[in-house]
Amino acid sequence: MPKITIDGREIELPDGQRMNVIEAAKLSGVEIPHYCYHPGLPVVGSCRMCLIETGNCDAKTGEIKMQPKLVPGCTVPATDGLVIVTANEKVRQARAMVEEDLLLRHPVDCPICDKAGECTLQDYYFKYGQASRRTDVMPFTSRKRDLGDVNLFIDRCVLCSRCVRFCAEVSGTAELMIANRGAHEEIDVVPDFPLHNELSGNVVDLCPVGALADKDFLYQQRVWFMRRHRSVCTDCSVGCSIWVEENQDQIYRLKPRENPHVNKWWICNQGRYGYHHVHDANRLAVPRVRKDGKTVDLSWNGLPEELKSKLFTAGHLGGVFSPFISVEEAYLLAKLLRSIDPQAVLAMGPMPRVGEDQKFPGGFVITAEKVPNRRGIEEILGYFMHKVLSFEDFLQEMQRIEFGGVWVSGGYKGPWIEDSAARRFEKIPLLIVQDLFPSSLSERATYQLPAAAFSEREGSYMNRDDRLQTANMAVRPPWGVRAEGSLFWQMLGRKGLYNSRTVLDDLSREVLYFAPAAGPLPDTGLDMKINKLAEVGALTAKTA
Repeated sequence: MPKITIDGREIELPDGQRMNVIEAAKLSGVEIPHYCYHPGLPVVGSCRMCLIETGNCDAKTGEIKMQPKLVPGCTVPATDGLVIVTANEKVRQARAMVEEDLLLRHPVDCPICDKAGECTLQDYYFKYGQASRRTDVMPFTSRKRDLGDVNLFIDRCVLCSRCVRFCAEVSGTAELMIANRGAHEEIDVVPDFPLHNELSGNVVDLCPVGALADKDFLYQQRVWFMRRHRSVCTDCSVGCSIWVEENQDQIYRLKPRENPHVNKWWICNQGRYGYHHVHDANRLAVPRVRKDGKTVDLSWNGLPEELKSKLFTAGHLGGVFSPFISVEEAYLLAKLLRSIDPQAVLAMGPMPRVGEDQKFPGGFVITAEKVPNRRGIEEILGYFMHKVLSFEDFLQEMQRIEFGGVWVSGGYKGPWIEDSAARRFEKIPLLIVQDLFPSSLSERATYQLPAAAFSEREGSYMNRDDRLQTANMAVRPPWGVRAEGSLFWQMLGRKGLYNSRTVLDDLSREVLYFAPAAGPLPDTGLDMKINKLAEVGALTAKTA
């Protein structure tokens, strides 16, 4: 196991893992400040903020020989015997000079800059800058330029080139460049070729200062007013790990959450800006019942018991499970319908697809399958039904079987069912539709129930690679909306408040596939495919 010395302290590095000095120091809890370095991008060593003193220790004599000049830590590989000094006077003065040079030309417009509060230039100035400013403070604003998907505040830029490298290496579109030379260098685009790609929003996250600004978030909220919540993107089957940032139950921003197993450091624009439907004024916001051809608003008081009573007297039951609900909610709905009718027919809801999978040079993928939990619902249905019925299969079953009641869960952002399919449900005496927005099916429903959006529920989702991830509730649903899990929990007679962790524990005990989820789930999720392979292997050995 290789060993290096950082500020007089010897640490051991993991075997077989290549890393530079910045990453090695981070393992030992030592921060080496940097602007241009990012673990997901090629190293260029341009900002000089990570300058350190290095040397080597002779393994035989123990003699340490230090290099006379400081070197950028991002370019130095962490090898056995390396000696690093990050906190002596020589290093401190070098960092202070870099900070001072950047601030000579940086506009003093922090009060109006979106990056204020999370800007590394601000943070590093107070931690590593000069004790006092040696130039006149000249307040001025930055020149603004529209680059396409984002805005550029030219004078704020510290030329770290992260955005340029991202477009060249990760998105592979190469719209951004560094124009001009010397003191006149600026980030720019070629005329008539603006920054416009499916991953462009990531350049705003990468920018260490306020040079690149998100048009969607610009001047909307101060970052110190917002709270962030761990969540999972529900816009496709990749299931990117994200942060939901909100203030007073209003979502202002979604940002990628680092997950080396799923999305690394990135998120696509569809997921980043796909939250506006949560606050759409057209959402269903109150439960309704159809009486004499008219819909009447209801209160939730007593409604769960009324729904359960209606299901008990309906006869043969069916259920359509949206791939947008969580694993826990699907399990509770299946338990509810099967507890009333042991022969209830359970099926998957429609599976929207758009185009083909998009693969980028940096490894990021946007799938054509625009649902977050197909695999999770398949495992639930497979357990209760011993097969997985598609929505088309269920429509065929409706021609063969006389259903007395059908529960349809929705949760789709846009139109998801055609009038021709919705008309097939007209003959069902008890039709319960739980959805986000009105549809041709909800108009025909006996009971019309408002559903919760992805940010208004807690629960787990399984992506296309069988990785189970948990999302926390970020905002409260609108008045009159009740999350599906809470409703199913009450209808099943469970005591206390709905808790998705308790449901996942029950699921892991009952369904073998979910057994690994019995313990706490890591923030990066749990790979369930390993358990699936073990299950198949055991079955093969048994039949051999």
